[in-house]
Amino acid sequence: MGKLITVLKVEPRKHPVVDTIETDLRSLQSAVGGMIDIIGIPGDNNACILLNDEGKLIGMEGNRYFCSDIIAGVFYICGINENGDLCSLTREQVRKFKILFYNPDVISQKEVEESCVIKIIPFDDL
Repeated sequence: MGKLITVLKVEPRKHPVVDTIETDLRSLQSAVGGMIDIIGIPGDNNACILLNDEGKLIGMEGNRYFCSDIIAGVFYICGINENGDLCSLTREQVRKFKILFYNPDVISQKEVEESCVIKIIPFDDL
């Protein structure tokens, strides 16, 4: 059993809501409906997005456009502490991210499928 933290839950076609989740692996996987991935938020080293790593591949509904990509399925905005562990969001972070993700995006399943791209870069080009 993990630590209980306060997060922002963002579901497709809904406004974000304050929620709580436990930080153990099983609870995190249950929250996103499968394999987890954690991605950074540009400009904020104290917060991250917890999402389903396979969301687009398994046909989850498009949720929000984010950094020239699409997030599929429910996702959570979590805080990150000085040790790099997930932690509760501050009130200021809740306010900031509620505003950022407030308006649901209308994303077609075709857009979600087309955003599933694997790029192969030859070593010679690195």
